[in-house]
Amino acid sequence: MHGRDLFVAETGEYQVYQSARSWDLLRDNYRLYRFLTEVEDVLKNVEDESTRLPEIRKLVRRLIINSYWVQSQSLQPDAKTGVSVLLLYDELGFPLTVQTVTFVPGTSSNIHNHGTWGVVAILKGQEKNTFWRRSSHPDFPDQIEKTGEINLSPGDIVSFTPQTIHQVQAIGEEPTVTFNIYGETNPKQRFEFDVINHSAKNF
Repeated sequence: MHGRDLFVAETGEYQVYQSARSWDLLRDNYRLYRFLTEVEDVLKNVEDESTRLPEIRKLVRRLIINSYWVQSQSLQPDAKTGVSVLLLYDELGFPLTVQTVTFVPGTSSNIHNHGTWGVVAILKGQEKNTFWRRSSHPDFPDQIEKTGEINLSPGDIVSFTPQTIHQVQAIGEEPTVTFNIYGETNPKQRFEFDVINHSAKNF
């Protein structure tokens, strides 16, 4: 599964990078526990986010290529919300969120940031990411403006900073399934944005 590597800054601008070659990432018995250990090593040894995120994107690609189990872990979308989330690892005190998310075609998220770094890989279907940035006005300090959008397909991996603002929508004719890994969220820095009323609230 080949695809693009993307990084989205808090300005809402994105860059596309050459991804590692699949055959360079092949490993025997590369499982989720090894991936999680290697991600922790990156977080421990690499302070600079500009270096950390490319390393984590590479590890995510290695996991997806080598682990059929991870590729097969998803739930049917919830009949009411159109979205289902499957937590893949949960341990008290573990600082990372690792999950797969399934969206029914046409389902959109709210406009939000995550209050932490994140890396998302498209496993199935297609997803449109729309990006925003803060454009505060004296009367509306939480005003944002749209900066662009991009369609992602299986094999594409996107990463973002804690303050990157985006909205995702499942497009195409089949459910979209993504593999997501996030750092430790700062709840005070995680917001949902209202573009009509130029407001933001914690969520």
